[in-house]
Amino acid sequence: MKLFSKKEEKKTDLQKVEERREEVLSAGRKFKYPLQMTKHRVVINTVLIAVVVFGIIATSFWLALYKFNMTDELLFRISKFIPVAVANVDGEEVRFSDYLMFYRSSIQSIERQSSQVDNESSIDDLRNQYKRAALDEAEKYAYALKLAREQGVEVTQDEIRAEFNRHLSVGGVERSEESFMKIIDENFGLSKSEYERMLYLSLMKSKVETIIDGKANETAEKVEEMLTSNNGDYTAVANALGEAVVYEETGGLVSNKNIDGGRATEASKLEVGGQTGRFISMNGDGYYFVKLVAKTEGEVNFVSIRVPFTEFATRMDVVREAEGIKEYITIDTGQE
Repeated sequence: MKLFSKKEEKKTDLQKVEERREEVLSAGRKFKYPLQMTKHRVVINTVLIAVVVFGIIATSFWLALYKFNMTDELLFRISKFIPVAVANVDGEEVRFSDYLMFYRSSIQSIERQSSQVDNESSIDDLRNQYKRAALDEAEKYAYALKLAREQGVEVTQDEIRAEFNRHLSVGGVERSEESFMKIIDENFGLSKSEYERMLYLSLMKSKVETIIDGKANETAEKVEEMLTSNNGDYTAVANALGEAVVYEETGGLVSNKNIDGGRATEASKLEVGGQTGRFISMNGDGYYFVKLVAKTEGEVNFVSIRVPFTEFATRMDVVREAEGIKEYITIDTGQE
């Protein structure tokens, strides 16, 4: 039987090009999907590594703050940007950064002298005492913020600036902002923003006190009326009101830079025999009335009456007794 074969058709140049193109694409397909899988694996591995690293950092941060109760500057700076809580007061979170700010400002001088102290255990005990005091302070201010929100109380930047300027002239000495902040940094280790945070908290608490403390307001009004009617006889007012007020005398000349809640500063602005109206102490513990007895260029002699704030402390005690304060760190003060 005779076999017939079909004559092979001659290919055009275009067909040859298309065939060659298909060969190249086919070869490329062999590597396409494995390459995509490799990219996906790189992305997944990168994400996993990032999660692990973040977890290690977060765990270290948590242990440093809550387990080991560390207070170094790096943790302080980090806590200012990461809003973690050190305690809770009646539903209000207490900022870790506030606690560290109070602690570091109070322990500054002790830390400087620690190398000169032989008994390291005494320094550690002192640090723990300051930690306890700082936490108590931070809790009070957090509770004040809660009450302020309930009372609709606010503190503006203008008020903070005005209070800052008042501190610049404590003792009747006008200081530049630069020189004042140098003093604050050297003695308390605070930056300007941190000092302003302290002023904000102090102003907020003072405003809350003036609103909620009806007893102090009533007593202050009585003091004003009596001083007006008896020509500024502070002793008579103190005797009449008894334990409702605190009467004090300097007993002689003291520096007009005296740290006494602002009384010496206010007295230095008066003429002999002059008296101030009611003003809130710089440490926020009550209303002050001051009468100047004598003064020199840099010293003053005065008498004063303080009407203490008590309502805030009473409410704080109620919260504490009701176990409304939850602390997330443990401070060993050596007391049962």
